[in-house]
Amino acid sequence: MGQSIFVPKEIDVTEGRVAVSPETVKRFVGLGFDVIVEKNAGEQSRIVDSEFEKVGAKIGKASDAGKADVVLKLRRPTPAEVKTYKKGALVFASMDPYGNEGDVAAMASAGVTAFAMEFMPRITRAQSMDVLSSQANLAGYRAVIDAAAEYDRALPMMMTAAGTVPAAKVFVMGAGVAGLQAIATARRLGAVVTATDVRAAAGEQVQSLGAKFIMTEALKDASGEGGYARELTDEEKKAQAELVAEHIAKQDIVITTALIPGRPAPRLVSADMVKSMKPGSIIVDLAVERGGNVEGAKAGEVVSTANGVKIIGHLNVPGRVAASASLLYAKNLYTFLETMVDKEKKVLAVDMEDELVKATMLTHDGKVVHPNFVDTAKPAAKAAAPKKAPARKTPARKPAAKPAAGSAATKKTADKPAAASSTADKPAATKSGGES
Repeated sequence: MGQSIFVPKEIDVTEGRVAVSPETVKRFVGLGFDVIVEKNAGEQSRIVDSEFEKVGAKIGKASDAGKADVVLKLRRPTPAEVKTYKKGALVFASMDPYGNEGDVAAMASAGVTAFAMEFMPRITRAQSMDVLSSQANLAGYRAVIDAAAEYDRALPMMMTAAGTVPAAKVFVMGAGVAGLQAIATARRLGAVVTATDVRAAAGEQVQSLGAKFIMTEALKDASGEGGYARELTDEEKKAQAELVAEHIAKQDIVITTALIPGRPAPRLVSADMVKSMKPGSIIVDLAVERGGNVEGAKAGEVVSTANGVKIIGHLNVPGRVAASASLLYAKNLYTFLETMVDKEKKVLAVDMEDELVKATMLTHDGKVVHPNFVDTAKPAAKAAAPKKAPARKTPARKPAAKPAAGSAATKKTADKPAAASSTADKPAATKSGGES
């Protein structure tokens, strides 16, 4: 079909994943795409260039992005990157747009059609495209492995002639995808596992994995619509905090997973709770990139407290299992992009009415189109107009001010004030289990 896909090497130093696998490259070639993978893009995921070449890809350089009809990434492209893309190109990535509205505006100004993979609706049809689930699953696994590496004792109970080694006590806060995988992994390693969640229905899933579910009687249930949790009342928050404070003091390892889309991560573990834990205890904060669930956690660091507790705050935890995470993410991208290909004509055919497209599309045709972000741009655009008017000294330029307000360049400028405004004012539900 003559249309091409470009897969760049991620420029973020913490990102070792790659957006395609040899399997998905082969499938893309079968759909008629020319696939170009930047040199060494898969190196940290243990996929060497020759593996891509064997299945029909060409190895290229960063400048090849300017010729591509489709760009597949892990991270949101920077404004500098997106300037090199072809106008009209489809760009797929985990965009993390909240708080980064300026970068969203830059993608609109560049004229690309950008899709935020993390906005994929959790419906049956889209299960194989759900990057949040595929990556959170591995994050939950890796959290336990990281905790075990820092914990200087055995996790399972061991009965020996010299005595018995007690099993480690692991407490998982949040029973979503990451939390459930953390529970399963800790159980496989022989730990005694307990877990909590604000949704009563999560109890059955926790118990099915052999862990004990704890929940305050004062809470009852905070399940909301669509598998999300409603916001807790002040009384419920207090009761839940008291339950956690009492329980956490007896634990060896605590793993927190709570994230709220578009907002800072909720604080689950206070400094006083950390102080109550025994020396040598471990806390893993999977929400550290969004401010953290644990007071005292630092992004990208392992913090040792005065009372001997280690708080692990690794960045990009799925990327710490890059070889496995890349294979799953690549499959997520392929199954989504495949829905936009006319199989008979072997050409891209994006259905703008498709519910998956509507849910994930951020920018299109020079505009920000996602409903969560387009409204924040409008007030900024109106405010920008009077500022420009006084600067126009000749009458001949005044008529040009009106159409310029709708141009891509003005849109980019107008979105900058919107980026500074807080997205926390928008209502956002807490995802079940916490993963964003």
